[in-house]
Amino acid sequence: MAADHIVLAAIAGAHGIRGEVRLKLFTDTPDALARHARFDAGGRALALQGIRPDKPGMAVARFEGITDRNAAEALRGLQLTVPRDALPPLADGEYYVADYIGMAVVDETGAAVGHVKSIENYGASDILDIARTSGGSVMVPFVADAVREEADRLVIDRVWLA
Repeated sequence: MAADHIVLAAIAGAHGIRGEVRLKLFTDTPDALARHARFDAGGRALALQGIRPDKPGMAVARFEGITDRNAAEALRGLQLTVPRDALPPLADGEYYVADYIGMAVVDETGAAVGHVKSIENYGASDILDIARTSGGSVMVPFVADAVREEADRLVIDRVWLA
């Protein structure tokens, strides 16, 4: 399910009155964004002028042509993406969340469970948020003893689905 563009951050809203924006990061640090000059934001090209860390998982950025709070606030909710081929190769154990969103999930018997809705991290490990075929959702740790990948689907032992 490889995506041709990878989301690196989302614009959470304006920061101050001079056009800066708060970013929710989907990278480890703001430096991962700083190495890119341009982003696609919902079909609009944004040129990064500067970025600095904020609270954990957040950063404050300035984009070319965004000079006041109203212009910054108009960007709220946009995702900042870059082409997959603009990113460095992945190390062992690393992955792009985009490769798993929407992926089918089955139990160890092959019965359909649902699909990956999102991947969260609350500090201990990554957690799969799975939308169940039968309705509702379940969260499962994205660790080797709970999940294994087979071709284009994830297999999860039923003990984790209770």
